[in-house]
Amino acid sequence: MRVRERLGVAERRQRQATRAMQLSLVGFLFVGLYRGNVGITVNAGLALLVTYVPAVLERDYGIPMDAGITLWITAAVFLHALGTVGLPGIGGKFYGPDGIPWWDHLTHALSSSIVAAAGYAVARALDEHNTEVYLPPKFMFVFLLLFVLAFGVLWEVLEFAVTALAGVLGTGAVLTIYGVNDTLLDLVFNTVGAVVVAVWGTAYLTDVATAIRAKFDGRNPGERA
Repeated sequence: MRVRERLGVAERRQRQATRAMQLSLVGFLFVGLYRGNVGITVNAGLALLVTYVPAVLERDYGIPMDAGITLWITAAVFLHALGTVGLPGIGGKFYGPDGIPWWDHLTHALSSSIVAAAGYAVARALDEHNTEVYLPPKFMFVFLLLFVLAFGVLWEVLEFAVTALAGVLGTGAVLTIYGVNDTLLDLVFNTVGAVVVAVWGTAYLTDVATAIRAKFDGRNPGERA
């Protein structure tokens, strides 16, 4: 079943929300350039590029990306970029000790849900493509948790490396770490995102997994096996 059917929101409204967030990301990019802030500029620029990944996957590879999935991905990167910019009158960015306490948790859970969704779609496609591979539901649940945790650890290492490099070069930080406790909480909320996808999200990814399987089979998505 399509995501928009579950959400009960018209496809047109979901696409409008996606476009609004893309336009906002363009605004964030100019804010970063105006302020000379490397972190805002890079995060907004990368986020804007990510919002066009669903269109590329659908156009060039035939992977179905309905309005709901596109909105899901766009919201994840938009909220992250918004956290680096903040809003006028709020008093700086949303991340960090002086920001909104739960913002980092929200963005990590949402971003990790995207990672879990990608891992699930590929793993399920491999399961259906190769008769020698069998991934029972309980194993898939554990796989998603471990996959997201591994990705989360890799991300935290990347954050540390980028922060250290920025300190050496004397440039603005693109990614920032706030201590061991923050890192552990990030991993906890990464797990929350994985659990949400494992419990409720897999049914929405059937079309994506089927299209990826078709690619593994050497067929165009939509062709019968």
